[in-house]
Amino acid sequence: MKLSADLVALQKRIGYRFEQGELLTEAVTHSSMSSASRSDNQRLEFLGDRVLGLVMAEALLGADVKASEGQLAPRYNALVRKEACADVAREIELGDVLRLGRSEMKSGGRRKLALLGDAMEALIAAVYIDGGFDAAQALVLRLWGERINAVEEDARDPKTSLQEWAQSRGLTPPRYVEIARSGPDHAPLFTIEARLDNGETETAQAGSKRLAEQAVAQVLLTRITADD
Repeated sequence: MKLSADLVALQKRIGYRFEQGELLTEAVTHSSMSSASRSDNQRLEFLGDRVLGLVMAEALLGADVKASEGQLAPRYNALVRKEACADVAREIELGDVLRLGRSEMKSGGRRKLALLGDAMEALIAAVYIDGGFDAAQALVLRLWGERINAVEEDARDPKTSLQEWAQSRGLTPPRYVEIARSGPDHAPLFTIEARLDNGETETAQAGSKRLAEQAVAQVLLTRITADD
């Protein structure tokens, strides 16, 4: 399949040349442009999310052989969340080549976080199908680059991550409510509930309100991103 000039340029930016050009075309086609003769990227996005997860899990295990599951989980979440995928998509100018319907074009679809993140995952899946796991792994490691080494910094603030997750889906920022306090004054234990306006909630306890809020944000973020 002969690719358009903009997709040929994208291949150069990502450092991968497709044998099956139709896969790349599918990866950049939003559902607003799908038709009986044109597939969109939703199925590829589903697969790419899993491929990205496997690559990152393996990379994190190799980068820190002594890290516990509790240490690895927030790092993993920081690397595979939609915000990270969208950031990479912006760096390779993926939004510029997306095939969008007129309504998405008018509403700024090329800049939408969720749309960019999904397209990035679809691109990963397209490379995986075209060239196998090694090719997809090389692509991810190349594009994510120093993010993997610097992920500890990104994973330190779950409250910010939870707020970004909520806002990217049109939700208001999470609310943190103290629902209980126990223990003596010199060693209190706070129970904080985090609430999203889509009905999702979690609770956690810690010796200060700040630590309890961070803890409950991480618990809630881990659960809801596992379903993304």
